[in-house]
Amino acid sequence: MIDSSKFPLALVMIQPPAMPGSYLNNGESFESISNYVMNEAKMIVDMGFDGFILQNMHDGPIAQQAKPETIAFMTALANWIKSLYPNKVLGILVNWDGVASLAVAAGSHADFVRVEHLYTGVSVDLTGFMQGQCADILTFKKRIQSHIPIYADVQEVNANYLCPNPKPQSAKSVVKSAFADGIFMSGKDAEESLALVKETKKLLPNTPIFLGGGATGDNICELLKYYDGVSVATWIKNGDMRNPIDPKRAEYFLSECKKAQEWRNLNMNRGV
Repeated sequence: MIDSSKFPLALVMIQPPAMPGSYLNNGESFESISNYVMNEAKMIVDMGFDGFILQNMHDGPIAQQAKPETIAFMTALANWIKSLYPNKVLGILVNWDGVASLAVAAGSHADFVRVEHLYTGVSVDLTGFMQGQCADILTFKKRIQSHIPIYADVQEVNANYLCPNPKPQSAKSVVKSAFADGIFMSGKDAEESLALVKETKKLLPNTPIFLGGGATGDNICELLKYYDGVSVATWIKNGDMRNPIDPKRAEYFLSECKKAQEWRNLNMNRGV
């Protein structure tokens, strides 16, 4: 489970190469992929990040029902990460299957699930219509008696939503009517992301809100004064998620996160 007293959290996306069973896997073995994931997890821990989100980003084409082998491989990877780093936060994101994500999280004692596409509403993607999965996810959660928190993206910026409401109002519905435990959200740029979180915090003052994208070393300090966490990938990998982590960028990013933490602690003590 996530300890809110440690907010804001700085998490890194671990995105393995395309795994066996994916159309994009060109013969790389699961053993090789596992070594890649373990090496990256160690680097993330050694640098001082708070944890990770494990996502099969490079599998494709993507559908809303994950393949059995994907669930098996993701569960194995998550178990290895959690067994090696039990005190680090571990989130699970299986593209784009929220029920599968919860299954992997339950099987690996992960700390939360991220549902990026699609917790509520309807969107249009390459594979056609994507439907909100909140009812299926919560039914499964009740059936397996899980208490793992569900963090849902609110109108993720790359999705094409049908008839969307303003994001702050949608965020309130996701939490109050679809029973998400926390949310991810972001705007098209840092300025919009900052405006969104300030407005949404008025509606959901006790709900964790994580930044879903757009974080850089130059904007993260200001953003984490209001967001409760961030998942970063592209910026600390020099603009390409397939690149290795750049230690200098990661160090700078974490130093700015620490400044935001200090600001929050100071203003909390002042009652601001």
